[in-house]
Amino acid sequence: MPHPLHDDVEALVRPLAAEVGFDLCGLQLQTHRVPMTVLVQLRPAGGGDVSLDDCARFSGLLGEALETADLLDEPYVLEVSSPGVPEELRDDRDFRSFRGFPVVVTVRDGEGSEHAREGLLLERDEQAVHLNVRGRRSRIARSDVIAVHLSSPSEG
Repeated sequence: MPHPLHDDVEALVRPLAAEVGFDLCGLQLQTHRVPMTVLVQLRPAGGGDVSLDDCARFSGLLGEALETADLLDEPYVLEVSSPGVPEELRDDRDFRSFRGFPVVVTVRDGEGSEHAREGLLLERDEQAVHLNVRGRRSRIARSDVIAVHLSSPSEG
């Protein structure tokens, strides 16, 4: 169950992040910690990575905004970070960012059973996920794809 102030804090963070060129990827108010931790995860709106300097800069801006808004009446620690590398690729940005990386695609075959296909991610378009499997292009219809996960390269 989210903290009762989650939506109010998000309404403060999201436009502030957008104003300085970031997308809000995650927000948690971790009340099981003492003091409470406000965990904010950002991505640059135009793609790329979040640097430590970006996190520090945004932390200062957000800290001032939280103090001015007076939403949190208890002590808290503010943590600003990148969401890190996702295990499962979900959106177009993930598929662009991880082109050439080894992936495992969980596929549903025509009989309803599941199996895994491994290869290097080439792209995802409207119709299919394209992999390089041992030097050959393999096309998997998007309608058959259950999930795409990053994997470790196979040892030879």
